[in-house]
Amino acid sequence: MEFGGKVVVVTGGSRGIGRAIAAEFARDAAQTVLAAASAANLAAAAEAVGSAGGPPPLTIAADLRTLEGCERVFAEVSSRFGRCDVLVNNAGATRGGDFFALPDDAWTDGFALKFFGAVRLTRLFWPLLKTARGSVVNIVGGAARTPGAEFLIGGAVNAALANFSKGLAVLGNRDDVNVNVIHPGMTETDRMIQLFEQFAKAQNKTPDQVRDEQLSKTGIRRIAQPEDIAALVLFLCSPRARHIQGTAIAVDGGTTPGYY
Repeated sequence: MEFGGKVVVVTGGSRGIGRAIAAEFARDAAQTVLAAASAANLAAAAEAVGSAGGPPPLTIAADLRTLEGCERVFAEVSSRFGRCDVLVNNAGATRGGDFFALPDDAWTDGFALKFFGAVRLTRLFWPLLKTARGSVVNIVGGAARTPGAEFLIGGAVNAALANFSKGLAVLGNRDDVNVNVIHPGMTETDRMIQLFEQFAKAQNKTPDQVRDEQLSKTGIRRIAQPEDIAALVLFLCSPRARHIQGTAIAVDGGTTPGYY
């Protein structure tokens, strides 16, 4: 119960990887805060996370693509708890597909949520994280290192967020805040299904064909589960990982090519 009494903010906490991360912290007695756009999804997530243990989670429905939405999350956490020990920037839903068919606003939207949302929330919560000697974990993605023609928006956004995180770790050393990145690979979530559908449309294939080809090409033993990522997040935010700073760890079954 090393996270008992600590406040953990997870963006994109209503589904998939974010919800699994929040549930794992709740099992370790943390006070979790789930921030996402959909109030309905947050209500379902609160029930699931609450059943894992710990204090009842606080849910905040906000548009994290905007500064106002990010400020709302910070204001509620600050007024309710007055502290933040862990910030997990997980929100993001960049579109895949044919580069020439993707509209301009898909690029703007991709950067607004995943990149600028993380930047704004980190800036807002930094004083509380500094006081708590806390941790920031940015859930980015393997496309930051391995670009793909059908995922150009996601690759660009992920690379930008990974670069930002590395630079932020320098400030983290100064202020005693740990900053690290996790690059999930294919993970069994609704988001993965959505991406397979977008890739399939761009390649004139079925989603099942895309999935089977990805598994065959990578040679991985299985697709990751959200809990695989959640376990690493808890470790990186624990005292045992205090000397792991400014690094990026892939949870992808070994699909990232090259040295890193």
